[in-house]
Amino acid sequence: MRLYWKYVVILFKSQMQYRASFWLLALGQFLVPFSVFAGLYFLFERFEQIEGWQFHEVALCFAVIHMSFSLSECFARGFDNFSGMVANAEFDRVLVRPRGTIIQVLGSKFEFTRAGRLVQSLLVLAWAVSRLPVEWTLLKAVTLMLMVISGTFIFTGIFILAATLCFWTVQGLEIVNIFTDGGRQMAQYPLQIYRKWVTRFFTFIIPFGCVNYLPLLYILDKAPGNEWLYMLAPLAGIVFILPCLFVWRIGVRHYRSTGS
Repeated sequence: MRLYWKYVVILFKSQMQYRASFWLLALGQFLVPFSVFAGLYFLFERFEQIEGWQFHEVALCFAVIHMSFSLSECFARGFDNFSGMVANAEFDRVLVRPRGTIIQVLGSKFEFTRAGRLVQSLLVLAWAVSRLPVEWTLLKAVTLMLMVISGTFIFTGIFILAATLCFWTVQGLEIVNIFTDGGRQMAQYPLQIYRKWVTRFFTFIIPFGCVNYLPLLYILDKAPGNEWLYMLAPLAGIVFILPCLFVWRIGVRHYRSTGS
């Protein structure tokens, strides 16, 4: 972890060399998601509720998933840009260094300007929490925190799987955006509103439902019994990254240098 934090400090200092650019990009990341949230607002202004879910409840779901995505984009950007490392044969140097490949790829790039998106999500979260008629307890607060952490692990796992494909394809595949950008757009609503096959896929295969739906039922006192199962559901998102790391190790063993 000491090496990881050295990567963080070095890249943060390098990005702060151009402070005007940094703050403008962060401001853009802060403002752009408001258009998405505005679309959410006008949707509920027209229909008032969706499958029994009220605006403030969905706003909480929106805030959690966008916080998770912004954290993953900030700290796991190295995997998202991994195709360039393979195409330029930079991964050859990673392999000969006496450190793990995962920590080196993670530390190759950070997007600190994503803090703008994170701040916007925090504001939406604070506003939604203040409007919800929920009796907050320590367990509910911990569950909410686990939802954000779990979502970050899921998006990071997807970035790792997308990077692993580059060992065979060299270039990144746009189809992966279905599960990153598309997953973010889908998971900002409770899974209940989708068809059953979508709900099952994004619960048992890619466990977004364990981030934005099941624990939300517990927080909103809608869980139909066995509340502790709903409270601990976010742990599935953390476990999700383990098979992703295993697939990554398989990909590393099959790496062939491009010689560029």
